Amino acid sequence: MRFVRSLRSLISIPAAVMVLAVLTQPAAAGLEAALKALQAGDMPTTEKELQLLAKERDPRAQFLLGLYVYGNPESKLYDPAKATPLLLDAAERGYLPAILPLAGAYVDGKGVPKSAAEAYKWVAIAAHWNVVNADLALEQAAHLLKPDEVEKAKAEAVAYTFKTQ
Repeated sequence: MRFVRSLRSLISIPAAVMVLAVLTQPAAAGLEAALKALQAGDMPTTEKELQLLAKERDPRAQFLLGLYVYGNPESKLYDPAKATPLLLDAAERGYLPAILPLAGAYVDGKGVPKSAAEAYKWVAIAAHWNVVNADLALEQAAHLLKPDEVEKAKAEAVAYTFKTQ
């Protein structure tokens, strides 16, 4: 599947870029230690440092845990059943970096039921909010659906509102 490979390449963001993106937001207890552990490849420490923040529903922590700790097949803690719900919660509340990885999870059926329509909806939401590479992913996602399915997913994306809690 060309879309799956392409979407993965679009979301394979170097750790250094993600660290910069996270550090530009207000600091939170444990986040700096988690980022240092992540850079060192120490996933158990990264997990430990991010757990409390993720339980408090900090979308940055959810994103880092979901993408790098539980969502990375090279991590010893790889577990899509843990990764995708974290990405979903962050995306539903408007944390834009979580949206494309979430769409990839729907394409692959990792941690959520496999659904090209749901993937398209999330990519369309990302495109609406000008997420980098979302337009390209949207074009690719459209090839996985029939025209009427694309229209339905577009309508769902347009109607979607982020949760406030």
